[in-house]
Amino acid sequence: MDAPGNGLRIVIAEDAAIMRDGLTQTLARRGHDVVAAVANAEELMHAVAGYQPDVAVIDVRMPPTHTDEGLRAAMAIRRDHPGVGTLVFSQYIEARAAAELLASSPAGVGYLLKDRVADVSDFIEAISNVARGGTVLDPEVVRQLFAASKRTESLGSLTGRERDVLALIAEGRSNTAIASALFISPGVVEKHVASIFAKLGLAPSDSDNRRVIAAIRYLQGPAGQRP
Repeated sequence: MDAPGNGLRIVIAEDAAIMRDGLTQTLARRGHDVVAAVANAEELMHAVAGYQPDVAVIDVRMPPTHTDEGLRAAMAIRRDHPGVGTLVFSQYIEARAAAELLASSPAGVGYLLKDRVADVSDFIEAISNVARGGTVLDPEVVRQLFAASKRTESLGSLTGRERDVLALIAEGRSNTAIASALFISPGVVEKHVASIFAKLGLAPSDSDNRRVIAAIRYLQGPAGQRP
């Protein structure tokens, strides 16, 4: 969506006026077009329907209840406007709703924590990745999703070592970090990861992040059981 030299069309949903204005100015300085900056989920839905942006940047807690309105709106956008990327950008992690948002397809979805984004360039790159259909998750989000699951067993077809590897994938670990944690070689980790993907039916894809999908399936457990 964001061809070289072309800015993205972005909708911002943030109830804090100073943060909303700051995001708008930051994105504009980087050559992007903020087509709407709104303060609640209802206005967000209208803006997305009207402008069909490349990406919506969404806070979690907005009026009227300041609970998970942003995430619910993000799920509605994924359902009704699948071509619009959704980047949740918040101080809060709502684990159950976040798992629901990621469960259907994490392509074009991101979840970053405001207080953990130290570099503006990284934030801009995250928006671009989401616009391209990528998945961007703060490792802390993955960790809390993992912690929210009360399941210690994995999907039935996986071996014990594959369960160990998948648990570390769900924590956002790289293959190198997994190898170090389990005292095995990176090559062995790669074989386990390939086996996990095969058993979960995750074929290679240009858009879907298979590590994220595998992690979400692990966190959810068998169909019908939620964290």
